[in-house]
Amino acid sequence: MQVSRELSKMLIITVMLTPAVLVALLFLAVPAALTILISLTELDYRFKWIWCSLNNYARLLTDPTTRLVVQATIIYVTGTLAFNTLWGLCLALLSTHVHDALGTFMRAAWLLPRVLPSVLWAMLMTWIFSPLDTGLLNSLIISMGWQPVPWTFRYYWPFLFIVNGFIGSSLSAIVFSSAIKSIPPDYIIAAKVDGASSFVIIRQIILPMIKWHIAFFVAYNTLSLLASFEYILLTLNGGPGYYTTEVMVLRAYHLAFGQYMVAMDFGYAATYVTILLVVGLVLSIVYWRVFRLRRLMIEPKLE
Repeated sequence: MQVSRELSKMLIITVMLTPAVLVALLFLAVPAALTILISLTELDYRFKWIWCSLNNYARLLTDPTTRLVVQATIIYVTGTLAFNTLWGLCLALLSTHVHDALGTFMRAAWLLPRVLPSVLWAMLMTWIFSPLDTGLLNSLIISMGWQPVPWTFRYYWPFLFIVNGFIGSSLSAIVFSSAIKSIPPDYIIAAKVDGASSFVIIRQIILPMIKWHIAFFVAYNTLSLLASFEYILLTLNGGPGYYTTEVMVLRAYHLAFGQYMVAMDFGYAATYVTILLVVGLVLSIVYWRVFRLRRLMIEPKLE
């Protein structure tokens, strides 16, 4: 009887996991393997598989633009990740410390940038921060008698952090606010009875109890940002200047699709993507161990 139950349990688990495994193999493992293979070729617009071994990787190491692209990637990922996490946490704390209806409205309103079409959001933010006199911010500055500011030329990284951060912080705000609402209210009430201030409650009760949610979001958002280039492409397209905001995945896009047909270099573009695959895998392992994410999958002992 015990063996039959174990077999039934294993059968159910197998049936439930099979679709997910097939999807992962079809849409993740197979494309990853093809990308690695393409990086070992000189594949271009002719789609001829000319094997070149590790020549593309040697070219990557000697390419003078590689340092600029890697530097831009590090700045973009760390800056946007910090904005998404911290601003989302602030929104979550603020929206859970006001009336429920107002808090729900705040979180719903902050979702607007996420649900808007990407082109429309990029166009809106480009107009607001336009370096021209007709931009929204510069129009207000000029009306007050001040000189216009070349926002996207002088403050291009803060501009990108805001453009992408308004999208990412909407997700983190929902995750963190849900985590805060799941905290038993008895802890908060007991702390207030003992005379704890709101700052103490946040620092000693709320933040320690939602640390797993913060850790998960940081790990997830880091990997997401490594493959993110949509709003850079739509706003600054790697500029201003010489590869100023050209991140690795955008560099791969420009090499593969952003040039005339005869200049398309799929092999070299795949080299950048392969490096990102390795970096993402390494970061996944690091986050898994440092944040001890395995504990999130363990069944609660009290249940």
